[in-house]
Amino acid sequence: MFNEELPDHVVYSQPVIDFVTVVAETCIFLENTSEAGRDEFIDKSVKILSLLYLKTALLSKPEPVFEDGAERFVTEEDYLFVKEQIEQLLGADDSYLEVFHPDMALSDTPIAALVSENIADIYQEIKDFAANYQTADHDVMNDALVVCLEAFTEHWGQKLLNALRALHALRYSDSFGAEETESPQPVKLDRNAFLGFLHDEEEENEYGKLLD
Repeated sequence: MFNEELPDHVVYSQPVIDFVTVVAETCIFLENTSEAGRDEFIDKSVKILSLLYLKTALLSKPEPVFEDGAERFVTEEDYLFVKEQIEQLLGADDSYLEVFHPDMALSDTPIAALVSENIADIYQEIKDFAANYQTADHDVMNDALVVCLEAFTEHWGQKLLNALRALHALRYSDSFGAEETESPQPVKLDRNAFLGFLHDEEEENEYGKLLD
């Protein structure tokens, strides 16, 4: 598999490679949230969640190979680890009013949601995808992409936008203390860079530069 050229398969197409790369960078970022300060986390989250939504929305769902979906790897402990790191960083700002909740039309009072919970839900879906993708089995990789894109349509795409809306309000509030940073610019990955990711997902990649 680790040749100079990747096989001619949808899971190695440039849009999927771009998606896989930003997924890897997002997972690494969320797994190391405790190393960031509050403002740094907010600033980087606004950028990387925007990229993640864009790269996901550009994909077309392939036909599934198996009937059983994809294997799940993220444990409850993994989920809570990500959620609690974000919860501690944001404090009272973790909570926001949800306007797209399905029960909103039936409620007489505002419905609160948590940025940390939304992002942990996103992490669970994309980390499961990444773990399946690293098996290097084309059929497994294909169906992991199917499951991830279906879940994006059903719930985590909306949760990403909801969390991004709350984080945007924090990032561009008058009280935000971080210095202005440059907006991220799209970077086209070459295949050698992608092969490097397959060897080690924590190795610095082109998208990592967008978060500095």
